[in-house]
Amino acid sequence: MTYRDNDVHDVRELLGLRTIAAKTVVTAFVATFALVAWSTNPPGGGWFEFAAWIVVSIGAVGLIGVPGDPLAAPATAYLTLSGPIAVNLIFVVVPVPIDGLLQLWPLAASTAIYTYMCVRGRTVWAWIGMAAVLASCILWAERTGQSAAYGLSMSAINLAPLLMATFFAWTIRPAAREIFALRRQATLRIAAEAADTAVLDERDAQLTRLDDLARPLLERITDADPLTGQERLDCQLLEAHLRDTLRAPTLAVPHIAAEARAARTRGVEVILLDDHALDTASEEVRDRVIAAAADALITAHSGSLTIRILPPDRDVLATILHSTREVIVRVEYDPDGQPLAPRI
Repeated sequence: MTYRDNDVHDVRELLGLRTIAAKTVVTAFVATFALVAWSTNPPGGGWFEFAAWIVVSIGAVGLIGVPGDPLAAPATAYLTLSGPIAVNLIFVVVPVPIDGLLQLWPLAASTAIYTYMCVRGRTVWAWIGMAAVLASCILWAERTGQSAAYGLSMSAINLAPLLMATFFAWTIRPAAREIFALRRQATLRIAAEAADTAVLDERDAQLTRLDDLARPLLERITDADPLTGQERLDCQLLEAHLRDTLRAPTLAVPHIAAEARAARTRGVEVILLDDHALDTASEEVRDRVIAAAADALITAHSGSLTIRILPPDRDVLATILHSTREVIVRVEYDPDGQPLAPRI
């Protein structure tokens, strides 16, 4: 089981805010308030209604789209200000007195945003935003001669959903932390089990391979008849091959193994060493070095041939040293797998 970055810390996962259903709800939110803004639009107020709708729509999309828990500071600041900005945009053009509470639709839109801010870990800022909305309503009512009490009465009803969201957040967020902790533990446990299974599978594969390679010769050794020269050679070649798989696992590929066996059969002393520089190399570099090793094995007909993969983070990735009675040739390969000038 795998998770993308921050998934195990993001309450959106727990509440399904990243699902198609959540996106559908946000789409319905945006479309509904677009319809309400259009249907309650007073004469000459189109641009203000449109601006208020844009403000709350961006806020709604941000609630499910912005990652992290709690919400990042820039997103929190925008959502906190979205309510009073949208409400005051409407107050510029709304008639006095209003024809119906639906004309003050940003009150409902901002309340929905603030309730989900509580769930996203920004309860205090949600209440600050709601307080700013209430203050805007009171100031507008006072300014238009409708009394502060009227401004409070038409907006105070929105405190109930926010209060419920606050209690919900107090309940769900501690539970969410426990759920996330359990999810992390489950992820670590599954990863450990997968690693153990991989080790066991690799061990079984190696045992099967060793059985296939060594059993015939081991059974032959137990016979009373002495070994022939070819059988002794086969034992030496098998021992060398098994040593290669332990000392140079990166080079223990079929065609390298075959060429190493052929070179040893010709009397070449072959030594393969692997200090793991190729473990993190690209596939192209690996192929290039392995091809060079195969070529060296093919062309060697006498002497000693040592192929070594160096430790990581060296200036030289690999070396091939061919030593005969007549000459000693050493070729080094840079981190890109390109041969440097041979040294004789």
